[in-house]
Amino acid sequence: MAVRQSVTLPPRVARRIRALAKSQSISASRVIAGLIQTGLEAVDHERKQFFALTDRLVSSSDPAEKKRIKEDLARMTFGE
Repeated sequence: MAVRQSVTLPPRVARRIRALAKSQSISASRVIAGLIQTGLEAVDHERKQFFALTDRLVSSSDPAEKKRIKEDLARMTFGE
């Protein structure tokens, strides 16, 4: 079941949404829904990747690997 939701977009984003919708011959609402779905999937993937790294960190006995994993986790948490 679809839920109607109202959002306010900055003008630049709204223009890009309309351009995508026109180029794909679909409604702006469908473009927004697709982008949101893609974003949610990306967040889920990143979360799974983070927990996989923490599992590797806990199970690793190699100090060099632990250091690399900690650096990867720091990058994921705080950015480049």
